[in-house]
Formats: sequence, structure tokens, C-alpha cells
Amino acid sequence: MTEQDILKLRDLAEAGQVQFKERIVSKEDKYEIGCEMVAFSNSRGGRLIIGINDKSGEINALSYTELQETTNLLTNIASENVIPNVLIEVENALVTGGAVVVATIPEGKNKPYHDNKGVIWVKNGADKRKVFDNSELAEMMSECGNFDPDEAAVPGATLDDLDADTIKLYLMSRFAPVFKGKHIDELNMKDYSLDQMAEFVITGTTIERLLKNLRFIRSDGKLTVAAILLFGKYTQRWLPVMTAKCISFLGNSVGGTQFRDKMHDMEIEGNLLHQFRTIMNFFTRNLRKVQVEKEFNSLGQLEIPYESLIEYTVNALVHRSLNIKAPIRIFIFDDRVEIHSPGALPNGLTVEDIKNGTSMPRNMFLFTNANYLLPYTGAGSGVRRALEYDPNVIFLNGIDQREITHFSNEFVITIPRKVDQATNQGNLVPDTLTSEQVTNEPENNSNQPQNNSNQVRNESNQVKDNLVTRKLTKKEQDIRNFCSVPRTAQEIMDRLGITNQSKNRKKYITSLIEIAVLERTIPDNPNDPNQKYRRRQ
Repeated sequence: MTEQDILKLRDLAEAGQVQFKERIVSKEDKYEIGCEMVAFSNSRGGRLIIGINDKSGEINALSYTELQETTNLLTNIASENVIPNVLIEVENALVTGGAVVVATIPEGKNKPYHDNKGVIWVKNGADKRKVFDNSELAEMMSECGNFDPDEAAVPGATLDDLDADTIKLYLMSRFAPVFKGKHIDELNMKDYSLDQMAEFVITGTTIERLLKNLRFIRSDGKLTVAAILLFGKYTQRWLPVMTAKCISFLGNSVGGTQFRDKMHDMEIEGNLLHQFRTIMNFFTRNLRKVQVEKEFNSLGQLEIPYESLIEYTVNALVHRSLNIKAPIRIFIFDDRVEIHSPGALPNGLTVEDIKNGTSMPRNMFLFTNANYLLPYTGAGSGVRRALEYDPNVIFLNGIDQREITHFSNEFVITIPRKVDQATNQGNLVPDTLTSEQVTNEPENNSNQPQNNSNQVRNESNQVKDNLVTRKLTKKEQDIRNFCSVPRTAQEIMDRLGITNQSKNRKKYITSLIEIAVLERTIPDNPNDPNQKYRRRQ
């Protein structure tokens, strides 16, 4: 490193990856340097420069004897004051009047590191802070491969907590040649039990043994986090924060008090396949369709390409941090769409890396299995393909921002909307309304200003797409959510806690079929004993 390099670092003052110290003299100085090494090792690495005053920035070159002593002292601190010890690179840089010592501390591969008093430090901008949060410690361990949160156990969960139809869809996708050869598809999979389908894959096995072979059940007999995320009937019972908050705001501020659409928590609750479908429905009902062909009767397309939304939604669901206790957040504003995914990019990835197609999954086991249920290839081409549709998308990696701490550590995708395409008025929902009053359809209100042309167009599109002509009750919303995978009438009645009688079926199933919220899996024979009901997409 040359003197010019040192001066450039000095002129930038202390930043997140550079720290200055004039001399290491006292016992307190040694401890402080050890803490800085710990913080660098637990973060993204950095440099310590000895010979520059950290207050004034003045260079106070070290003598030959001081260079030797400081070099040895830094090496000793790295091995004795940092636990586990770290290997650092030390070099001397010549400056006017002598030299300074530059110690380069790499990002650690055995996180978390702590000082000789047991305190764990991480960088926080130009400063450092102590770590007390277990989720942050788990995130550190995940980054260096010491802990796989997607393979962690879910205490108390059993096979009965998994959804059979979702498991069948997964098996038919993963072992497609087997089931294709036996002429089994989504329409007739109901004719086979899970044990029968497992035996098609491996002769003589059961679904429990197959799931153990596939590592969804651990050697201790407990279900993994990945199993509950992919196949859970009621995923949020076990993993309450593994969900999403979806809000369409009136205006451009997250502090707005009126919403066009605010998804009820119950509507999004479910496994990843259900969450994906629900989020995509949220986009299609809140983003405008634009005419792309000259013919008047041609079908419109979403103002933001649907393919891009698929890619960004799947990324948020599969690559989010499982250690940070926060939901995915999806906001639609008049001028943009924001997708907030908990956790910054893993493994030192940068925004430029993912733009160039680099793929380094955070949750490897989940990643390699979710592609049998969700639409992605895993080849790293998805983001590049999405950017071809819309190159103006902005990616923000929280950890790159000096003021960002763990508690706001997230990856944010911002997709611009054209102002002239953003609806001026819509389904206005004041924040004082209860969640039961938040629906998909606008209500007539003579005191509420409306853009009539937009309202007519939005209502026309909404009826065409969703065919929902009245407000859904809380129970009806729950049924729609529950039927993201096909359900029998008995399962729906059990969900509601009522008897399976004709009057109840008419009230809670037939009525939803009539307004196209649900559909029969065997439409030509409504009374078929194998009849099931699924959400109409």
C-alpha cells in the first residue's frame, strides 16, 4: 500500500471498514483493538491502520522499533483477544517521516467471534455494537455454514400437520417420470394415499420413510422448518412470522392512513405455495392492466410484467432470512411497488452480483426443494430475466447502508410505476377500519371522492378476473384461504367447527362457487364422492 493510498483512506475519515489508531500503548488499547478485530470478523472484514490519530486524522509515523513491536502486538491480539482466533495480514506502508502499520482482518468463517471477555461485537457504521439477539447470532452462524435454519427442528409438529395434497404435488413434480408413467396427475392424485404415492417412488416404503430419506424428517423424528414451510397445513401455527404483509396505499408514503387494499392476515396464512398464489392475486387485483395491442378487445397486460413479479416474489419467499423474526412486506404505492425481504444478501453477495446472475442461496435445503412447487429454475437467471422486462428496478441491500442495523436489516426491491398508470382513487380503506371490513371490492359511498373512469375500469377488470360480486365475511375469507389446495366438504366443515349438513354446505361452499370464489375439482359431477373444492385463481 502506498502513501497515496493511506492518504485517500485518511481523507475519507473512519468508515465502516477502516479504523485508525495512533498507538497501541495501554492494556485498554489492546482490548479495544481486539474488539475491533472481533467486529470486523463478525461483519464484512476491514482494516486497522496504526499511526493515524483517529480524532484529527494527523499521520504520526512509527519508528522502526515501533513498527516491529506493533506488528507483533497485532498478531498476538488476533490470536489471544479474538475467540476463535483469526488470521490477519499485516503490512507496513511507507509515509513521510517513517511508516504506518496496516492490518487487514478478513470476514470470519467461524462466526460468531467474541473478545476475551465473552462479548460479541459487530460493525455498526463507523462504530461497533454488542450483540444480544439470538436471531442475529443464528444469522451469523448460517452465513458461515455452522447452522442451517431450514433444517432445524419444529418441536411438536407431526405428519398430521402437513397437507397431503401439497406433498402429492411436490412428489409428482420431483419424481415426474414415475408418476407420468403411471398416468397420475393433479386431477386423479386424490385416488391415491400418500403411502401409495411413496411406494410408487420406492417400492415397499411409506410416506414417513420417504420424507426421512428426503430429509424433511430429521433423524430424531422431528419435522424440519423446510417441511412446515413447504407442506404445512397451518404453517403460522408453528412459524408465526413466516408470512407476508400486503398493503396497497393511497399515495406514496408508508405512513399513509388510507389504503386501497389491505390483506387480512388470515388470507395470507399457509405454506409457501399458498403464500405465493395469494401474493400474486394481490398484485393482479391492485395493479392496473394496460392495453398493449391496438385492437380494442385485446386482453390487457399488467403495468408491471407478471413474469418479473413472479421472480421477485419467489426470491422473497425462498431467500428471506429464517432467523430474523419479521414478515415479508409488500407495499403498492401510486408511483412504485416495494418488496421488503428480511435479511440482507447472504455470503457477501452484492447487488451487482445478483444482477450478473450469481446465485448463492441462503437457505440451501429449502431452495433445492421449493422449486418443485414454485416457478423458478435456481440457475441464477431469474433476476437477469426480470431486469430485461424492466431495467429500472432498484435493489437496496440494507447492510450496505451505514445507518442500517440488524433490526432493519432487509433486502428491498423497488419497482417504479408510471404515474399516469397509477390509479388516483380506489378501494379506500381508512386505517381505523377493522380487518374484517377490508375487502377486495369497492363500496358505494357518496361522500367519498372517486375517479369514475378509473373506478369503472378497475371494477370491470376485477369482476372479469375475480368474479367476486359482494363482500366476503371473515369465515368466507378463511375458506378461500384454506382451499388454496383442494379440500373436501368435510375438511371445510371441520375447519369451521360445524357439522357437514346440506344447509351448511350451501351456506359456506355453494354460495362461494356461485360467485366464483371456489370451484369444484370434478365440475361435471357435483355429487361425486371424491369431490373437492379449491380456490379459483
